[in-house]
Amino acid sequence: MKKETITKLVAVAAIAVTSITSGFAQSNLGASCGCPPVASRPTVLVSTLATNGGASDGELLANTLFTCDHTYILDKKIYVPNNLSLTIMPGTVIKGRKYSTADSATTLNVEVGGKIFASGTEDCQIVFTAEADPLDGSFPLTNRGQWGGVVIAGKATNNLTLAANGPFVPNAANGKLCVANGLGTFEGFASSNTKDQFGVDLTQPGAAFDDNDNSGILKYVSIRFAGAILTVGGELNGLSLGSVGRGTTIEHVDIISSADDAVELWGGTVNLKYCSFMFGNDDNFDWDDGYSGKAQFIFALQTDTAGASPDADNGFEMDADDQKSNLFPRSHPIIFNATLIGNGKRKLTSDNSGLAAIEAKELTEGEISNSVFAHFRYGFNIIKTLGSRVNVDGEAWNNWSNTSGSAKSGTLKIKCNAFVGNIMDIAIDKNATGTLLASDTAQFYTTDKNVHYAAIPGFDYAWAVNDQTNVVSHQVDVTPNPALSTTGCPVAPVDGFFTAAPYKGAFSSTGQNWLSNWSYASMLGAVGGTAPCPTDINQDGITNNADFLLLLNEFNVSCH
Repeated sequence: MKKETITKLVAVAAIAVTSITSGFAQSNLGASCGCPPVASRPTVLVSTLATNGGASDGELLANTLFTCDHTYILDKKIYVPNNLSLTIMPGTVIKGRKYSTADSATTLNVEVGGKIFASGTEDCQIVFTAEADPLDGSFPLTNRGQWGGVVIAGKATNNLTLAANGPFVPNAANGKLCVANGLGTFEGFASSNTKDQFGVDLTQPGAAFDDNDNSGILKYVSIRFAGAILTVGGELNGLSLGSVGRGTTIEHVDIISSADDAVELWGGTVNLKYCSFMFGNDDNFDWDDGYSGKAQFIFALQTDTAGASPDADNGFEMDADDQKSNLFPRSHPIIFNATLIGNGKRKLTSDNSGLAAIEAKELTEGEISNSVFAHFRYGFNIIKTLGSRVNVDGEAWNNWSNTSGSAKSGTLKIKCNAFVGNIMDIAIDKNATGTLLASDTAQFYTTDKNVHYAAIPGFDYAWAVNDQTNVVSHQVDVTPNPALSTTGCPVAPVDGFFTAAPYKGAFSSTGQNWLSNWSYASMLGAVGGTAPCPTDINQDGITNNADFLLLLNEFNVSCH
């Protein structure tokens, strides 16, 4: 072979590998499971499969199958009704249409008793995105709120009562979502239509919550550019979950550039695992109204500058009851192995509640252990003025009491976590109304084994991206190396959900990073150590000698 031919071949290989590393498998989405190129797929308006419930919504007529040989356009709010299911095959693309009026924003809603089976694979993820997204990684990250998002309603426990959390009034934006004891309406919807409700009307004879309720499966699913505002104070999220039960599977879910929270939960018992929340404009993981599920291996990354996402707020935002009504059950999720990275924003705006990795509000309980929190204004911010009290590992903090002085106390355990690059690891009311006593800091650092780090070897939370071109000029490195010890720390229970993980944070320092190949972080090249290792280098649909020759100059390149 001539020298110039080899040179050309090496150049082609470099271009091919670089291209795939930064934009892997999006234009070729689903190729490994036999799906045609995305650009060649004919579109289907989902409203043609639904009843005409009105100018802007409709219910599916029957059990429905979405296949990857079509692109499905959500041109209305589409509902999966009680006793029906929507099944979405691996590699399928569903796009939400953008409308000029807020109340007509498009969504996919699974009603109480309906089911969604969206079970993708690592090589063939299922993508929900904006209609204008070309799926090549170039759609600017600032395009938040292009459509509504995915909304799922179930029958698991919540703590809503009509006396404390109602009555629901359309467009009131007062947080009162209850329409009957145990029954709520999703935030942002402008009517009390039963299609928009979650939970169980406990006033009906024989009615009861079902904590094992099954609303289906979301697995290897990416939800992008959602979170449209329906009413003032009523924004949708990438994924909205109301009273969703633990029979539902949510694993390997990727939520990108949501205009509000990445995921918000009102009550319920659903568990989440291997979830990635990036570039959103509010909280990453927000719960309320008695949520008591489990979560493990949670990763969140805010945009790199405050200006690019002006209202980016908390990592975990934790409420027990939005009306501060001391209702039971309190929210009490159990979380292990999270890595949350803020954008270093220091100035609060009217829409920010704390800029904290952990924002403890309104009588919440829960347990968060063996996690890493970096580059927020506060690591752990305790809201004191909302009429609540917190116990940490069963011992009340000395300078922590509710405004009425009553014994409303719960249990909130924040143990064995790593805090790095935050202005303050811990604060009370954003350091405005309370001063931590020596006994409080001893409780936090000594008793509960939380650790402040000036820096963590192998861990780099500083990064940079152009939000208009999506070009990453500085990757984050999310994996401490060596791993941070968990000696003397809580151990995730062996209960069929949690996985043994003897390290702090969402990622092991050995083996394959679970963001590899399928996630948007990998496609964008935002996170170090997640570069895919594809074999079909020339993307002709097969792996053969041509791909091998292109790879010759690329051996020893680091990827997972």
